[in-house]
Amino acid sequence: MNLEKIIHNGVPCALVTAGEVVIRDAQSALDVLISAKYDLGTKNILLDKALIAEDFFQLSTGLAGEILQKYVNYGGRIAIYGDFSHYHSKPLRDFIYESNQGRDVFFVRTQAEALGLLTR
Repeated sequence: MNLEKIIHNGVPCALVTAGEVVIRDAQSALDVLISAKYDLGTKNILLDKALIAEDFFQLSTGLAGEILQKYVNYGGRIAIYGDFSHYHSKPLRDFIYESNQGRDVFFVRTQAEALGLLTR
């Protein structure tokens, strides 16, 4: 896993890159947040959805709720970008919609959109 510091509108963000899934469970998600905080000085995370275990997108596993609750509890903000169109679960679509109405968790199509939301 690599973390790259991106400053946009004066706000630092951590762009996570890797050649494999980085977030498999709540602990690995927390590790990303803590690494960004201590290595780059930010709690704003930009993450490609391909770096998240597919269980995250099956709400019945509880993984998404557990991870995002940890982020909110630790003051983290996350923008996950990628193609979500192939998910047909109404609860997941509703979850994504509701998340995007807030200030801490975003699901968008592109990295540029993600960066814009975290730094507005």
